[in-house]
Amino acid sequence: MTTLDRRNLLKAAGAAGALNLVWPLSAGLSPARAREAAEALGAEYDPAPFTLGVASGDPQPSSVVLWTRLAPAPLAAEQQLPEVVEVGWVVAEDPALSRVVARGTAPASATLGHSVHVPVHGLGAGRHYWYAFTALGRTSRAGRTRTAPVGGVPRVRFAAANCQAFHDGYYAAHRGIAREDVDFVVHLGDYIYEHGPVGGDHVRDHEGPAVLTLADYRRRHALYKGDASLREAHAAHPWFLTWDDHEVANDYSGTGGGAPFLQRRAAAYQAWYENMPHRDASATSALPDPEIHRVRRWGDLLELTVLDLRSYRSAQNLPNGTILGAGQKSWLKTTIDRAPDSWHVWANSIMLSQLRGRPGGPYMFTDQWDGFLAERKEVLNHVHTSGLEDLVVITGDWHSAFVDDIRTDFDDPSSPLVGTEFTAHSITSGAYSADWNATNGPLMGRANPHLKYFEGNRYGYDVYEVTPERFSAHMRVIADRRDPLSPVSTLTTFHVDRGRAGSYEDPATRSSPAQWRRD
Repeated sequence: MTTLDRRNLLKAAGAAGALNLVWPLSAGLSPARAREAAEALGAEYDPAPFTLGVASGDPQPSSVVLWTRLAPAPLAAEQQLPEVVEVGWVVAEDPALSRVVARGTAPASATLGHSVHVPVHGLGAGRHYWYAFTALGRTSRAGRTRTAPVGGVPRVRFAAANCQAFHDGYYAAHRGIAREDVDFVVHLGDYIYEHGPVGGDHVRDHEGPAVLTLADYRRRHALYKGDASLREAHAAHPWFLTWDDHEVANDYSGTGGGAPFLQRRAAAYQAWYENMPHRDASATSALPDPEIHRVRRWGDLLELTVLDLRSYRSAQNLPNGTILGAGQKSWLKTTIDRAPDSWHVWANSIMLSQLRGRPGGPYMFTDQWDGFLAERKEVLNHVHTSGLEDLVVITGDWHSAFVDDIRTDFDDPSSPLVGTEFTAHSITSGAYSADWNATNGPLMGRANPHLKYFEGNRYGYDVYEVTPERFSAHMRVIADRRDPLSPVSTLTTFHVDRGRAGSYEDPATRSSPAQWRRD
């Protein structure tokens, strides 16, 4: 049987009249040929059945969740596996897995895509551990994880990633994250994209048409896990996760759209859970209903508040519209009221700060908090009146880097300054041209007095370094998203001092001009 290479695959697509052939063809392909089809589209995988790798998430002082999913043929219509497969797992104090501290088995059922989520308890606080899985006579790669510390912590370092369109480039940024000295990773959403192939001059592409069903979403997640650098980043560090819109459908709001959309969203949420190292809050149902929002602490140094800005929102631009939903808003206010004396970091999938396109002009994008003005003002006023200090919001979605002062009223530059927002570059998802940035960066600066920095033509991630005295945001960028081995450099660094709202740039770290900065 001849190799199914990319050129022959695309030639076959033309004969079939569509580029999005892998799903239609894979239904009739053997597992080996289905995998070849995925690899022809730019994917590569770990050895079966652990093709999608391993991961850990939601670290706490004595517990962490371990994840894998059995998928011998990642893009096949059905996995040729028993209904339930017993998966062994082991946690050890060393990379060779010889000093074992916990082990057990867990069922991987077809109902949940043969995924495994193991909440391991009884671990020591603030420690690294290594883990692996066994099934069907095979052993997975070893992953490394870390538990949260307790008590006094001198430093925490963590990375933030977002927006990783498979067709827009290779995940050299995730390769960089895997090699960073960080305690954990926060993914801020748009882990997958739901649309069909894009064609054109791309280094790789989606495997089929827009995803709608559970089988579709499983396949799309498997395609994205086909990037070796993404699997490496998962295996290197524990992750916290939230989602944005493309995990389901572009710019979706709440429960609008009727029964067909609700079915699609349920399928997307289940597939997301099946493919993520996420700790499900409910153990009372056979099917997951992922609850995203949660508070986690890293000793006495940092309180991380993870927000869900998709599941409970109303339509945009309503006088009483909500991006949080009543229950999550009440929970967030209570979290603010009970906040300890530490840094407070909100993991926020879509921009909190106001963003006008030109002076006096309309909002650019009401799908973000700009479409929920009354609720934003209510929440930020609550931050101010509660006396909460040292608030830093980390955000994704924009495919560009922004640094903003957070004010209770963005239309009043004299209103209280209550925090800083760092919006990170995308991993790969298309940013803006240099010409667009050169024209619009200064316009945005004049239109938004709270905006301190904008850079919209790079790709990468942020690394945040936190001490009792200072919060530092290091903007890491790659040289070329078309190169899977592209090197990483630091574009610039911003600091926030403890007890003083507002950020400032470290001039010594600037490696190249930004599209716009407020000097």
